[in-house]
This record gives sequence, C-alpha cells and structure tokens, in this order.
Amino acid sequence: MDPQIRQLVDTSKTPVALRAKAEMILERARWASQVFQRYDRAKTQAIADAAARAAHAKARAYAEWAVKETGFGVVEHKAQKNELSSIPLVDYYRDWNFIDPRLSERGGIVELPKPAGVVFALVPSTNPIATVYFKALAALMTRNAIVISPHPAARECCIDAAHTLAAAAVEAGAPEGIIQVVEEVSLPLVEEFMKSSKTDVILATGGTPMVRAAYSSSNPAIGVGPGNAPAYVDASADLRAAAAHIVDSKSFDNSVLCTNESVLITVEAVSQALQKELARAGAHICTVEQTEALRRYLFHVRGFNVEALGRDAAWIAKQAGFTVTAKTRILITPIDKIGVGEELSREKLCPVLGLFTARSHKQALMQARGLLRYAGAGHSAAIHSNDTQSVMDYAAAVEVYRVVVNAPCSQGAAGFATHLDPSFTVGTGFFGRSSVGENIGPQHLVNWTRIAWNKDAGATIDLAELGRMHLPGPLPRAPSDGVPGLGRPQGQTPGETRVGGGDPSRDALREQIREIIAAELRDLLKD
Repeated sequence: MDPQIRQLVDTSKTPVALRAKAEMILERARWASQVFQRYDRAKTQAIADAAARAAHAKARAYAEWAVKETGFGVVEHKAQKNELSSIPLVDYYRDWNFIDPRLSERGGIVELPKPAGVVFALVPSTNPIATVYFKALAALMTRNAIVISPHPAARECCIDAAHTLAAAAVEAGAPEGIIQVVEEVSLPLVEEFMKSSKTDVILATGGTPMVRAAYSSSNPAIGVGPGNAPAYVDASADLRAAAAHIVDSKSFDNSVLCTNESVLITVEAVSQALQKELARAGAHICTVEQTEALRRYLFHVRGFNVEALGRDAAWIAKQAGFTVTAKTRILITPIDKIGVGEELSREKLCPVLGLFTARSHKQALMQARGLLRYAGAGHSAAIHSNDTQSVMDYAAAVEVYRVVVNAPCSQGAAGFATHLDPSFTVGTGFFGRSSVGENIGPQHLVNWTRIAWNKDAGATIDLAELGRMHLPGPLPRAPSDGVPGLGRPQGQTPGETRVGGGDPSRDALREQIREIIAAELRDLLKD
C-alpha cells in the first residue's frame, strides 16, 4: 500500500479501537468500584459531601457555561437546578443507609447492601450539569463507580464538571477512577460502553432512541421516557394561584424539563377567568392565526423543531411570524382536540402550552387520559383543585406514576416542590415501557442480599450479635509513595493515574488490546 494511503487510515474509529477504549475506561472503573466497596459509611459520606460542596461552588458558573455552549435555557434557572442537585441532594439522602446491614421489617431476614459496581450514565443536553451532579453523587453515596457520557451539544461543560467532582472525591479519599467521563463522544463508542460486560447498569436519560438502545444492550438499564404532562384546572381551583404555578413552571428554564406541562385542560365554567389570570401571570393567549403559525413552526415531518428547544417565548413568536412583548413568559395555543391530528398536543420542550376547554369534568378526565395515551404515558400529570374527590378521580384516570397537586409540575414531579424524591431521572414504569416507575435515586443503584432464617425455628435476630460487615477501608499507600524514582513515577502527582502504573490485570488487558489492534491493522494495510 502507498505510504500516503497508509496515513489516511484512521484506526482510532475502527470497532476494535472503540471497544478497546471503552474496555480500558470500564476496567479502571471496575477496579475503583471494588476498592470503594471496602469503605464504611462515614468515609463514604465524607466523600459524597466533598463532591457536593465542589459541585455547589460551581453551580452558577456551569449554568452560564451550559447556556453558552448549548444555546438554550435560562442561566438563573439552571443555576437553581445545579444547586439543588448538589448539597441539598446529599442532605436529602443523609439518613438513608446504603452501606450497613439492616433487619427486614418482616423479621427473620438480614439484608446486606450490594452496590451495582460500574454505572454508565447518559447525560442529555437539556439538563447537562444537573444530571452530571445528580448521577455522580448518587453513585458516590452508594459506593459505585460511574462513567459519564455527555450529549455532544453539552460536551465541554459536562467534561469539566465531571473532572471537578472527580478531583473533589479523590481528594476526600475516593479511589482513582471512581468518576470518569467520555471525552470523545460518538454513537458507536457509546454503544460499546452500553453492551460491554464490564458495565453493570446503565442510567439512561435522553431521547427515546438512546433509551431504547440502552434497554436492548443486554445489560441492566434504568431508563426514562418522554414527558407530555396534562395539567387540569377544575372548577374548584384557586385560579390565580393555578395560573401563577402553571406560568412559573412552563417558563422555568424555558421549559426544557420533561416534567413541564404540555397541555392545559380546563372546563367551560372557568375557562375565560383562567385565561385572564394566565395573562396576568405573563402568558400570551394566541389567536387562531398565531396558533396555526406556531403549529407550522414547531412541527415538521421529522417531528419537533429542535431550533425552538429551550428558547424564550418572544424569540419563538418572532420565528413563527408574530410579535409579543419581551416580558411574555409563555405562549398559550387554544386547541379543539387532543391526540392524532393535533401536533400541539405533543411534548414541547419550549414555553408553548396547548389549552383545551372541556365541556365537563368527565370530558376533561377523558381528554387527559387520551393525551397520555397519545404520548407521554407513565410520566407526569398535574391538577389544580380544592376538591379531594376530583383529585382522586383524576389520579385514577391518568396513566402516570406521579400526579402533582396545586404546584408547578416541572419542579413538583422532579421532587423539588413536593415530597417526591428529588431527581432529574424520572421513571415511567410499565405505562411508559420503563423498568422503574419511581423518581430514580441512589436507592436504585444498590441491591440487597437477604439472609433468611427458618421461620419455624422462631429465632430472634440481633444485629449486634451478628456483627457488622468487614469493611477494611481504603487501600494503604505503598511505603515508597512520593519518593522520586520509586512507587509513583517521577512528575506524577496525587490524584493522577498513568498508563503502565503497575496493575497486572490492566497490563494484561493492554497487551490483549495491542494484539487485537495489530491484527486489524495488518488486515487494513494489506495491498
């Protein structure tokens, strides 16, 4: 083969090279997870706290970075999400014990926690930093290693955030490689990570195709589906409060959260009064012509127009061909049907909200149910009502796993304005073709081995008598650590791992990879 042609062969993108790259990262994570599982609760908590503090300190800086890099969202709102996904998240789970044995409430059973091991985490462009924070801290709280795969549109800010958390964790005593990030993201490489036997569980947050790929990878996956939340305002509601909550929610971070309201459903008796309150809260009620213009702009033959994702209301109106005031927070489009044939009843990750007026309470429930069957099943719904029976009827009718009452759905379904577990990964359960219906948290990254005694023996169990799990703690440093020429290579600093660092299993893996690559190169370069 001509030498010039040889230089054009890019072996770094071949399947074997991508597989080798994934295997190297995952092997490092596997080793880190095994060491981390030696740590006790106090040491683990100290590591999680240190990473959370580092995350909180840079919450606003990363919010600014994410908006600049992706081109959408609201800095102030992203900063709030980032802050909530740091120290408050760890504080919420502080009293949960994912490390020590526990007695089962049923009696006769002792349960031992078993971390998943290596978590592969997909991160969307809509909530990049909050998702990195959330998944990394969930892994740290449960003594798991995590490999983060950012969306290409938010690659730079996610890489930096992952490095920040990793440095803080290692400084606090976590093993090297406990948090890693895929820096050169590509679909073939992501697929190699997802199907590798070294990946123990996939946390999939992103578009439907990627989540489906995670489920078909042959590895355990915890995925989420798209949202399309109906918000019902019934005749008993406090209309002013309901309007304020709805506008606050739909405008939050320009509506990039999948928990945001998609279609507002109300009844004729209060529709006009509700629209006045919505306008007072900052909404623009669109005319028939403006609604049609938005329908044409937001949807095309391939689906939702991603140019509108996370943009503000005034910008979207201008692109659609009409003008609203700069203070307009959301656009409301009256529609007369829901489901097939009405694109504005689909999920819209932008501050555009459909409005359907039902003739009766019964029709409102049917339309809310129909909306979710059209799209968004299993995700979220909201209701504004002062009638308990109405709330119960609505919750029974809609096929979702979280119903937010008299609160903003964006924040409420995510657990930040309600008592639900705080999360940026929302399970959609059986209705949404997902494995989990709850808000995902660190509790989903641990399984429990159950030691069960013969119930006929009538034995009583005392944890103190059984003893605790033997947790020897971090690996001791080598005596030569820090001495030039011995132990750590010269010039290498604490917290840094160099190739060829002396791990026999990794050296053997590298040799296997070299042989595989050499074989493929021979095939590629044959004349």
